[in-house]
Amino acid sequence: MDYKKSKAPVNTVTHNIMDLCEETGNIYESVAIIAKRANQISVQIKEDLSKKLAEFASYNDTLEEVFENREQIEISRYYEKLPKPTLLATQEFIEHKIYYRDPMRDSQTPSEA
Repeated sequence: MDYKKSKAPVNTVTHNIMDLCEETGNIYESVAIIAKRANQISVQIKEDLSKKLAEFASYNDTLEEVFENREQIEISRYYEKLPKPTLLATQEFIEHKIYYRDPMRDSQTPSEA
């Protein structure tokens, strides 16, 4: 997923609680879904960053190499400017791009519901 193309805001935005609980009917369930997705996004971003920074890893660091590695600094700045994982997950939830299910509800027969 390209997080730079996301419509998620870079800064914190206030959302109406009723909009968040509209889909699930429960604000706590909505927040739990957003939190789990934010953790997934965070892990994915960290893995991407680690892969890109691993290219610059050297085992004999000299003082000159530390100051000259501008590409590594640019990559780090790019990831710092991305929206936070919670903002990305919230935006995905609002846009109905998150698939979730409740196994307890799925296992109930129609007569139990």
